[in-house]
Amino acid sequence: MENSLSIVLSRQGVLARQMNVIATNLANTNTSGFKAESMIFSEFPEPTSDSGPPLSMVHDVTFLRDMSEGTMKSTNNPLDLAISGDGFFAVQAPQGERFTRLGAFQLDNQGQIVTLSGAPVLGAGGGPITVPQGTNTISITRDGTVSADAVEIGKLRIAKFEEPRALSKDGSGLYDPKGQTPQPADDAEILQGVIEGSNVKGVAEMTRMIEVVRSYQSAGKMAENEHKRIQDAIDIIVGN
Repeated sequence: MENSLSIVLSRQGVLARQMNVIATNLANTNTSGFKAESMIFSEFPEPTSDSGPPLSMVHDVTFLRDMSEGTMKSTNNPLDLAISGDGFFAVQAPQGERFTRLGAFQLDNQGQIVTLSGAPVLGAGGGPITVPQGTNTISITRDGTVSADAVEIGKLRIAKFEEPRALSKDGSGLYDPKGQTPQPADDAEILQGVIEGSNVKGVAEMTRMIEVVRSYQSAGKMAENEHKRIQDAIDIIVGN
C-alpha cells in the first residue's frame, strides 16, 4: 500500500475544499439571488495488495452551480424585481456587460435605474433606463415594460444563456458570460415588488457538512493507521 498516504491526503484535500463550498453556501442562506454550489469529483481506483477496503485517488474537477429559482419574497418596493423562469437582468458594470438575478435596484442622482453598487440596468435598446424627475409611480409589467406615471419609458433587457451553469461569478451577484452569447428570454416574467432569495437548502447543506466531517475523520484515522504501519516496519528493520 505504498500509495496509501498520498491517496488519503488527496481525499482530505478534496474534503477540505468541499467543506469550504458548503460553508459558503450556508453563509449565504439569506443572501438574495445567491445560487448554491457543489463540487464535481473524479475518482481513480488504486489497486491494493491486502484485503482492506479499496482506495481511490480523488480529484475535484470543477464546481456545479444550482441555477434553480430561490424563494420569492414580497417587498412592495417598486424597484425590487425578480425573474420567474430562465433569465438574467443585463447591467453595465465597470468591467463590461454583466448579468444578474439580483433585482434589488434603485435610482441614481440622474434618475437611472441602477444596481445597489451603481451599475446601470440595461434596457432592450442597449442603454440605461432613466426615470423622469418628479415621477410618482413606477410600474413594470411582466414583460419588462417600464412606465413612469403610466407613460412608457423603456423595457428591461432580459437575457438567457445556453449553459447558465457555465457563467462565472464576478462579485456583487453579477455573472460574466465568458464568451457565451446572451439570447432574449422571451418566456421569462418580471415580478415587481419581489426579490428572489437564495436557493440554498439549509438542512441539506448541514447534512452534507456532517457527512464531510465524518469522511474527513475516517481519512485521518486511515492516515494514522498507515503511519503506524510504516513506523512498525521501520522499527523492525532497524531492530534487525
